[in-house]
Amino acid sequence: MQLLYDFIRRHPTGVDCFWAVFLLGLSGMTIVVGDAGRGGGAGERIAIVPVVIGLCAVVALRRRAPEKMLLLAIAMGVVQLVFGVRPTVANFAMLVITFTVATVGERWASRLALVCSLCAATISQLRWPETEQPRSWAQTVFLVVVLTVPFVLAWVLGDSMRTRRAYFDQLEERAARLEREREAQSKVAVAAERARIARELHDVVAHNVSVMVVQADGAAYVMDAAPDQARQALETISSTGRQALAEMRRLLGVLRTGDTRESGEYVPQPDVEQIEDLIDQVRTSGLAVDFKVEGTPRPLPSGVELTAYRIVQEALTNTRKHGGPNAGASVRLVYFDDGLGLLVEDDGRGAAHELYEDGGADGAGHGMIGMRERVGMVGGTLDAGPRPGGGFRISALLPLKAA
Repeated sequence: MQLLYDFIRRHPTGVDCFWAVFLLGLSGMTIVVGDAGRGGGAGERIAIVPVVIGLCAVVALRRRAPEKMLLLAIAMGVVQLVFGVRPTVANFAMLVITFTVATVGERWASRLALVCSLCAATISQLRWPETEQPRSWAQTVFLVVVLTVPFVLAWVLGDSMRTRRAYFDQLEERAARLEREREAQSKVAVAAERARIARELHDVVAHNVSVMVVQADGAAYVMDAAPDQARQALETISSTGRQALAEMRRLLGVLRTGDTRESGEYVPQPDVEQIEDLIDQVRTSGLAVDFKVEGTPRPLPSGVELTAYRIVQEALTNTRKHGGPNAGASVRLVYFDDGLGLLVEDDGRGAAHELYEDGGADGAGHGMIGMRERVGMVGGTLDAGPRPGGGFRISALLPLKAA
């Protein structure tokens, strides 16, 4: 049964042709019997054959050209009126084409079919009144209504199917649009995640490699004169390298798995409590850093903690690279009721403001840009520029809740 149903769905015109042939044969038998019983006029006998063929063609081609078949059915009806061809079984095609144009035809064709359906029965009764046993006007009206109802019901059913199809098409289009939007949002999320990872990699590499270079230069300088200091510098290089590898493994693991939830398997995200460890590491590289915490420490959102850590890390890396010899820095961490304040200053010779804005810490344009993006993501504000009297100042305010 399913095979037959699938075949019918794949060959709608073939099915319509089958019913058209069936209707043609049934109409032929009706014509023969009718003529034998009543004897039609000469005009009717001549016109009835093309009328029946035309109406059967309407059924056969109704889905291929519904508007044209409606016009053909109307033309056959006019021929019937002109030549006096009484309604036959073939006139069932008018009911079929009314349903078809109401379902899939143009709007003008659907309206035209409705008008013709409302008028067909009345015109038929006026053209072929009953002469042998005249009816009363009430009987005539009742008969007209009975003959009109099937046509109106066919049109209403077809129009309802049109509405349902339009509704389902709208649902499919909406589902397709939502799918496209979901794909676009996924691509945006992937791009944002890659940008975040790029910022993380920049901070990790710029800071840790800078520390390793400074320690390596110091170890080479005191290798012969102070072996203990050289050994300590090598140990710092080793621990810094391991830390950098752990963080890079975490970030590259995210890229490899495509799931940020797995990033915690490699190493936890840096937070505010690790800023002191960061400053101790910077001090071992030879940069004097004064660190103070004001206010009452309390738990912060993870995004705020990571942003604060990275800002301090980037600022101290800039100081070490551009501050020159004997430069010093200070870091202030201030807990407010509604946010976290950061102030990082150095008294070195500093770099030009344009270097920080355009070149960044590594001369590749990611230093200050990365800071501003991080602060912007948590809804904070950042102010950076040369400090009066020399050096550089970076201040940031990170709200506890995004604006």
